[in-house]
Amino acid sequence: MNETTTVTDSIADETKQWLLRLYIAGQSPKSLAALSNLRRLCEEHLAGQYELEVVDLLLKPQLAAGDRIVAIPTLVRRLPEPMRKIIGDLSDTEMTLVGLQLKPRTA
Repeated sequence: MNETTTVTDSIADETKQWLLRLYIAGQSPKSLAALSNLRRLCEEHLAGQYELEVVDLLLKPQLAAGDRIVAIPTLVRRLPEPMRKIIGDLSDTEMTLVGLQLKPRTA
């Protein structure tokens, strides 16, 4: 994997409304799980409306400073604002959707 990999949906770029950046550490089980879970969530809830950038901090650790990454895997929602961060493998679908503000918090 390159130090940064951008995965885009097939819809034209001008329709993108969500910019997501996933920080991982190589091919660790948690990194792979986070990437798989995130891709599934994006296709189910944001199809055609997102751009996903994957940053491997084993290859480019200096990129962690820009988003103040202290743990990995970490998902950063850069757009829409405000920026949001979710730490972990994103396996809890409901909490990830709430963290991304795609779903309201249940009572």
